[in-house]
Amino acid sequence: MIRAEAADGPDAGVPRTPGRLRRRASRLLSQLAMRSDRLISEGLARADARQWHYAVLASLQEYGPGSQAELSRRSGIYRSDMVAVLNELAERDLVERAPDPGDRRRNVITISPRGRRHLRRLDKVLDDLHEELLAPLSPAERDQLVQLLTRLLDHHTRTS
Repeated sequence: MIRAEAADGPDAGVPRTPGRLRRRASRLLSQLAMRSDRLISEGLARADARQWHYAVLASLQEYGPGSQAELSRRSGIYRSDMVAVLNELAERDLVERAPDPGDRRRNVITISPRGRRHLRRLDKVLDDLHEELLAPLSPAERDQLVQLLTRLLDHHTRTS
């Protein structure tokens, strides 16, 4: 599914990627992010879902009910996009909306039992997709990669 960048192999007629590009972590991360995003998006689409659906359902499952604004902060989805995502999830009975008893102007969003089942299914789909994405790495290398990426992201999130 993921086609490797023509880089080191002697592919007939395919230009090789210059070594100075292959040594740039930023470029490698960018290339891998593109391929990862495509793999995950296509895999979730086959399961009738999108990455945003998963993010909202996972947030609700882990942190409990929340307002649209809270879900936006938790998931990283722009507030302007959150309404559409919640509409899609509500139409499929994966989330429930109810007026907030403390503030009638806003709704509290809760994951439904059907949403919990769907999330478990999506967890399995993502596990399989990550297995495909990280296939060349051993379990220890996978753990190390996640730790390093988390550390980098945490650092750059704090400094921005």
